Amino acid sequence: MDNNCKILVVEDEIFVAIEIEYVISELGHEPIGIAADRAAALELGHRADVALVDLNLRDGATGINIGRELARRHDVTVLFMTANPSQLGDGVPGTLGVISKPVADSELRAAIRYAVACHTEHMDAEPPARLQLFMTADNASARRAHG
Repeated sequence: MDNNCKILVVEDEIFVAIEIEYVISELGHEPIGIAADRAAALELGHRADVALVDLNLRDGATGINIGRELARRHDVTVLFMTANPSQLGDGVPGTLGVISKPVADSELRAAIRYAVACHTEHMDAEPPARLQLFMTADNASARRAHG
């Protein structure tokens, strides 16, 4: 893909985070770092185009606030990845959606491709089947376009 993006991984399980970074690199994007807590995520956030954010991190259930802040402060396209998607309720304004963990390699690739497409405003991209999009004003037009 010729749209190289800088992608932040917000995940406190180091082996999971390393695997995600590997997939990001394989897809031709630049992993800008692994953040295991809120402080690290916000420190790296200004460099990111896209962030993959777990909910429960080293400093507790801070993922929702991290995602909200990255989206609001730095215009980052935020995709949550969690084993607990119900914690997100109807979604987080300004963020894209959530994919449930565990995530198969092909699903992870598809989710990253979709998040990058949304960040680069390629609205013809199809979301992966297991990606739950949040119904926000930003996503409503994309959902209408896909029926």
